[in-house]
Amino acid sequence: MHRLVISDAGVMRLAIQQEIARSEESRYDHRLHGVLLVSLGLSPYQVADWFGQDPRTVARWVHRFERRGFAGLQERARPGRPPRLTPRQVAAVDRALRRAPRDLGYSQTLWDGKLLAHHVAARYGVALGVRQCQRLFHQLEFRRRKPRPVIAQADPAAQAAFKKTPPPRRRPRRGSLERG
Repeated sequence: MHRLVISDAGVMRLAIQQEIARSEESRYDHRLHGVLLVSLGLSPYQVADWFGQDPRTVARWVHRFERRGFAGLQERARPGRPPRLTPRQVAAVDRALRRAPRDLGYSQTLWDGKLLAHHVAARYGVALGVRQCQRLFHQLEFRRRKPRPVIAQADPAAQAAFKKTPPPRRRPRRGSLERG
């Protein structure tokens, strides 16, 4: 059999690694293959190099497999702080974000992190930071919209006056003759 070549192998390797990391089943299969290669005599360093992992990670897989068998390689619950908003509250925030802030009694025309933090605190009694509210925007698949300044709709003379750099001055060309 002739040697196979994958075009753009470096980029494809990263894409494959990202695809493996995407689902629980593929991460489990990935760990199984790593342990299988170690059982065939490869070192954790070799497996880690091939798999794009740290050698200590591969060693951890092997130790977990030795202690708990196949269950040791399956995805475990990930620790973390429980969410402050319930799923019902998140759904209500989603509905509120689909309305204009003025419809809910706010003076702003667009939602931002500060306004959402204020709204959640006032409505649900839950204190969220601005950055956490920005993550909530992202989680609910909202994009940030920036208001356009009024100067963009002004007349050209007002726009020219607003610009920081003056327009270039025209200088007469060298050697040009002026008629008087």
